[in-house]
Amino acid sequence: MSETRVQSGFAKFAWFALGYNILVILWGVFLRASKSGDGCGQHWLTCQGEVIPSAPELKTIIEFSHRLTSGLAFVVVLVLLVLAFRRFGRGSIVRKTALISFIFIITEALVGAGLVLTGNTAEAVTAARPFWAIGHLINTFILLACLSLTAWLSEDGREISFRIEPRYLLFLAVAVVGILFVGSSGSIAALSSMLFPAGTLSEGFAKDFSATSNTLLRLRISHPILSVLTGVYLVFLAGWLKSKFVDRPGVARWSNILSILVIAQIAFGAATLLTLAPIVMQIGHLLLADLVWISLVLMAANVLAQKPEKSVQFDPERVG
Repeated sequence: MSETRVQSGFAKFAWFALGYNILVILWGVFLRASKSGDGCGQHWLTCQGEVIPSAPELKTIIEFSHRLTSGLAFVVVLVLLVLAFRRFGRGSIVRKTALISFIFIITEALVGAGLVLTGNTAEAVTAARPFWAIGHLINTFILLACLSLTAWLSEDGREISFRIEPRYLLFLAVAVVGILFVGSSGSIAALSSMLFPAGTLSEGFAKDFSATSNTLLRLRISHPILSVLTGVYLVFLAGWLKSKFVDRPGVARWSNILSILVIAQIAFGAATLLTLAPIVMQIGHLLLADLVWISLVLMAANVLAQKPEKSVQFDPERVG
């Protein structure tokens, strides 16, 4: 079997792993937004103390199905890791990103377990819950970044080098931090909207600025502000990098995709706010957030890309 064919097959599976994990994440949004996170009670790995719930309510079915799809996501990433070690040689960056992906699918499961076991699900209001939400979001973003890089790096023997002008690294780092802040504020905004729903837009704004409102509600206004500021920065960064790396079509491609997604996300976010965040809009909003993040990661990867002087990634003796 040729090196090119093996790498192509692995890359396809890696992209599939990324896509499947995005679907699991979106189902998790539905789980949270539908207030079904306590469908299995404070039990993990069991559900209501049973391996398979015998008399499930609707929210139990939703929670249990999320656990099943999450378990399958774990298996998919485990297979990805095994394939990476079988099909790429020692020292390959693909092995490293696949291993990190596996580590973060484990921590993703542990965060989910922690939410259940501590009772920070459904309509529970605790001081720790915002931190759980933020930690969950950051872990998810790191997982998606590693899966994206695993798929991208496995194509054409790609590698990454940080030996470029420091200003590029600085501006990319600011973009990464900006998106993480936006995502964290979005987690708080989504949580507050679920726990303290408003019947009208004006009622929601009144709660945001009321001194008697829960702290989560008063922090909610930070999300649209951070989103717009970060969005403007990302669009200008994408255009600037495209002009600086005209010899790299991958930079131009992902810069354009990132700019389009950022504009779409801002518009979709406004629509989500105006419609009082129904579940379908929340799912769409997070999907766009994930795609913006992945586009930034792949734009940065193309900026840092280099062809290896000699390929050490493929190990034909490991392919059977």
